[in-house]
Amino acid sequence: MIQPHSRRRFLLFTGAAATTVALSACAGTGGGATTTQPGGGGSGGSGSATPLQWWSNHPGQSKELEQQLIDAWTEQNPDVPVQLVDAGADYEEVAQRFNAALTGDQLPDLIVASDVTWFNFALNDNLAPLDELWASEGVDSEDLIDTFREDYLYEGNHYAMPYARSTALMYFNDEVWQKAGLEKRGPSTWQEFEEWAPRIREALGEGKPALVVPDGAEYLEWYFQGMNWAFGGAYSEEWTPTFTKDETIAAGQFLQRMVREGHIQIAPDPLNTFATGQAGALLQSTGQLGGLQETAVMDFTTAFLPGPPPGCPTGGAGIAIPAGISEDRKAKAMRFLDFVTSTENTVMFSQGTGYMPVRKSAMESPEQQQYLEENPNARTAIDQLDDNTAPQDYARVFVPGGSDRIGAGLDRITIGDEDVTTVFQNLQDETQSVIDRQITPHL
Repeated sequence: MIQPHSRRRFLLFTGAAATTVALSACAGTGGGATTTQPGGGGSGGSGSATPLQWWSNHPGQSKELEQQLIDAWTEQNPDVPVQLVDAGADYEEVAQRFNAALTGDQLPDLIVASDVTWFNFALNDNLAPLDELWASEGVDSEDLIDTFREDYLYEGNHYAMPYARSTALMYFNDEVWQKAGLEKRGPSTWQEFEEWAPRIREALGEGKPALVVPDGAEYLEWYFQGMNWAFGGAYSEEWTPTFTKDETIAAGQFLQRMVREGHIQIAPDPLNTFATGQAGALLQSTGQLGGLQETAVMDFTTAFLPGPPPGCPTGGAGIAIPAGISEDRKAKAMRFLDFVTSTENTVMFSQGTGYMPVRKSAMESPEQQQYLEENPNARTAIDQLDDNTAPQDYARVFVPGGSDRIGAGLDRITIGDEDVTTVFQNLQDETQSVIDRQITPHL
């Protein structure tokens, strides 16, 4: 698996030639942002009467919080109105809508861009470099958490501001753990989870699973990436796919066996399954912590994903500014974005959703420290960031279509119970084909 310095080296190396890479549906097939009309309805002017448009999927069920941010901004900046737009149910739908907008003349002014979607848009010159805007608008980019800020680095420029940033967590049912006679902690390894699983299921009764995990449509490949690393596997070593590596096959076979034996359930709505007490534990983003605190019928505790470290990928989303809007609107969008990610607002958003604070000043603020002291479930993701995470494999986040491709493959071996070696060989061949056609010629 790649290390942070290796990933940065690639981003600095790829060069202008890579911007011509043919990209998939969410990658800006307009071939670069040639649109010059402003966002907010494409009125052609930059007057204050035309609201900035913020396209969001409201990560972590944050629509109400996002509107609160806008209302607070409007109170201080009545001449720069902002409109919140429902741009999709998930990150991919936002990317697809933005991709379609690139062929017209009505671009948004800000878009939520995920760990998977931002890079292809940056390669295609569809996103504005933010560094000059940081300087001109007085943004203290050094206050952003380094790891999160540098996740959006390409060719010496940053293409998004960290926003709804997360790691995956294991959530476990306190009552079930106690009934099963387990320590109040998560399993340290997947082998330990396998040892615990029968006791957890016995405590639950009625054939319920020890652990429920999202399916391929809800980012199973993100969660499995950590399991894969824990087994010594990976989706790729930089641009070399490694789906057929012995350790990767072993991780896939372990997942399949856990599903076959009923210890793990792959579900389309795992949040509800866990929140209603129908599973002993859950793999889910830290961004769902706030929602679970409101909906769960029982007490629960958060834990690291099983190791050995690193056993968990970073993830989530940032906010980007399209390259094709006017310079005036870019400046206004950056001022709004600086407001959204300010110390006070980062603390509010983090506490309201469970996403991680994206500013050092927010992480260190007395209010946040007191909150973490009173809410240890929220501290888990912060501790895990240093102790158990790594950047994601290229095959998922940089190779066009990688996330969907891998997720569908994992559905095949779990829900479909297909042969792991055969499915992973398919993933190896398909991923290599995409790299050969769309990446290798431009390296």
